[in-house]
Amino acid sequence: MSQTALMWPFLYFADDRLSTAELTAARLDGDLVEIGDAFMPADAVETRELRAASFRSVAGPHRAVTHVSAAWVHGAVPEPPLVHSLQRAGRRRATFPVDARIRFRDVALPAEDVALISGVAVTTPVRTLVDLVRESIADASPGHVVDAMTAWRPDLVEAALTWLGRAGPVHHKRAAVAEFRRRQEEVTR
Repeated sequence: MSQTALMWPFLYFADDRLSTAELTAARLDGDLVEIGDAFMPADAVETRELRAASFRSVAGPHRAVTHVSAAWVHGAVPEPPLVHSLQRAGRRRATFPVDARIRFRDVALPAEDVALISGVAVTTPVRTLVDLVRESIADASPGHVVDAMTAWRPDLVEAALTWLGRAGPVHHKRAAVAEFRRRQEEVTR
C-alpha cells in the first residue's frame, strides 16, 4: 500500500489502489463519489482536508491552490470549478504539466499567504478573497464567488482591507479597496 493510501484512507486516486475502471464502476454503483481529482466513499463527510488532499497529484507543497479552487477547499462554495487555479508557492521554479483543467500562474506567493492543508498548499481565506475581488475587477465578471465568501465569513472583508493596506504594489489595488469599503458599508446599513 502506498504512503498516500495510509495517509488518506478515504481518498482514492486512479491507479493508486484501484484502476480508473474500478473507480468508475464503484461510482456508478453508488459506493464512491467524486471529490476534485479523486474519489471518496459516498458515506464519508466531505471536509476541507479531503478537498485539499484531492489536489495532491497536481499541486503538492510547491504549487498553491488559489482563487475559486481555494474557495472550494475552504468550504465557501459548494462545487469545485471546472478549471482549477494554481500558483507557485515557493521561490523555486518548476516545470508544470500542460493540462486544460488547470490555470497556472508562475508568480511566487508569499509564505504568509499560504496555508498547508493535508500537505497541499492553499491560499489563506483572506488572500483568496483579495485575489477573487481583484480578478472580478480585471475581468468585469460577476462576483458570485466573492459574495459566497463574504457570506461564509463576513470578517474577511476587514481582514482583506488590512491585507491590501500592508501589501506593496498589486494590480487593481485601489479598485479592490473601494469594493471592500462598499461591502463594509452594505453590512453596516
